[in-house]
Amino acid sequence: MPHFSLHIREEALDGTVEPKLISALTDAVGAVYGTEFRRLVGVELVGIPQRRRGIGGVPTEDDVPLVTLGMRESALHLPEVPDAAARLVAATTDALVNVLGEDIREQIVVTIVGVPNGRSGVAGAMG
Repeated sequence: MPHFSLHIREEALDGTVEPKLISALTDAVGAVYGTEFRRLVGVELVGIPQRRRGIGGVPTEDDVPLVTLGMRESALHLPEVPDAAARLVAATTDALVNVLGEDIREQIVVTIVGVPNGRSGVAGAMG
């Protein structure tokens, strides 16, 4: 199951942006793998208080998210989905820009973590 962890300044999460972020990130994976894949996507939004977030060694007021997408490594190498990792980074970045604004594009960091086969499980069983 693809799972997003998005860390963003707590103040950016105002009660209206959360459903938009969850939907946009889910759609980003669906844009790469197909709409049926959307049902497998998990999203976790983590708010970081302003005083606990810094860029370049100083606290920042920027709402720029740090994004990690964890998923099975094999899904990144499917022949029917060429350049999956690059497409996921682009789609994720575009999704965040669509919700949070174009001015953050250049600072968005997306990390894709591929989990090798045999290193994850669902419902207590290896998957």
